[in-house]
Amino acid sequence: MKAKRRRHDTAFKARVGLEALKGQKTTQQIAAEYDVHPTQVSEWKKTLSEGLGEAFERGKGGLGEEFEREREKLHSKIGELTVKLDFLEKKSRQLGL
Repeated sequence: MKAKRRRHDTAFKARVGLEALKGQKTTQQIAAEYDVHPTQVSEWKKTLSEGLGEAFERGKGGLGEEFEREREKLHSKIGELTVKLDFLEKKSRQLGL
């Protein structure tokens, strides 16, 4: 019977990746300490180092752009619902409800 696959949260991955980036311990030592495979430590280190530039960007893509798209989508939905509500209130007044 196969062992159940473990899932690690993003904070754990970041902590392990950051420790690997520091370079104070070998990948093998970090893997043994956190009970993960050394290849996984290397992957998390690589992912963290590639994503560091995005942490300092503001509105130039990354999370800022995604946030702006979501905000615009929500604002348009609010406007649409407001128009519908106004229409229904006007109709209910005309019908005397």
